[in-house]
Amino acid sequence: MGAAIQVTFDANDPEGLAEFWAQVLGYVAESPPDGWATWEDWARDQAIPEDRWNDASAIVDPDGAGPRIFFQRVPEGKTAKNRVHLDVRAAPGLDADARRLRLRAEAERLIAAGGTKLYELEERGQFWITMQDPEGNEFCLD
Repeated sequence: MGAAIQVTFDANDPEGLAEFWAQVLGYVAESPPDGWATWEDWARDQAIPEDRWNDASAIVDPDGAGPRIFFQRVPEGKTAKNRVHLDVRAAPGLDADARRLRLRAEAERLIAAGGTKLYELEERGQFWITMQDPEGNEFCLD
């Protein structure tokens, strides 16, 4: 059995970025630890100052199949192209025309959620759309 992974994003606004990626991936916010109704209740109980409550956030696959996605606040913004990016498989098994339509519709949905469409590309019989999340991290719809 392979190792489990977590994908971690550096962020200026971990909660906001987590909400965007939850929409992209169909994930949900990670539940607070047992015994606490909300993360705010947990943070208050842990004596974490309110201005630090958005230092981290996480989303999880509701089916338990995909990796946990963790967002951590960092002081600096993104300055260069990602060296690693996510490919979001938004149109598996569709023929070429249906695939283009599905990916373009998904891009429009994610633009409305705060993403940015950078470009469309067709190469070697494959079509994909390169986008950015609200903090400039590139990802592909394919």
